[in-house]
Amino acid sequence: MHCLGIDYGTKRVGLAHGDELGVATPLPALVYADEKVRWQKLGEVVRQRRITDLVLGFPYNMDGTVGFKAKEVEAYGAKLQAEFGLPVHFVDETLTSAEAESSIAKKDRRGVRDSGLIDSRAACLILQDWLDQKFPPPIPE
Repeated sequence: MHCLGIDYGTKRVGLAHGDELGVATPLPALVYADEKVRWQKLGEVVRQRRITDLVLGFPYNMDGTVGFKAKEVEAYGAKLQAEFGLPVHFVDETLTSAEAESSIAKKDRRGVRDSGLIDSRAACLILQDWLDQKFPPPIPE
């Protein structure tokens, strides 16, 4: 099993990889302005890493409702499934970007935003959440 965690955005798409070992690792984000290029590069990652499952962050509102952005992500998930024929799993991404951003020193945040580093760290948190559900850590005796 090879999973690709995805933090979808209209400007940047954060990516992370994980497998049956249960550890998510950030990958370089897709930061290409041209959407066609982003899809092409995403396809390369899916093929090169032999991805079997796509794990997509789902942006619930803070009150747990589904808003405009969530509907956009649902459409993106449908497009992923149609394009790659792989299962798409949705995971609550509430506050993952904020958590990812907090892991970067304040003075460095502005410089890294456009690089996609925060987006890929968020994708890593999303994927790790899914992996933890699928492969719970052993309970110490």
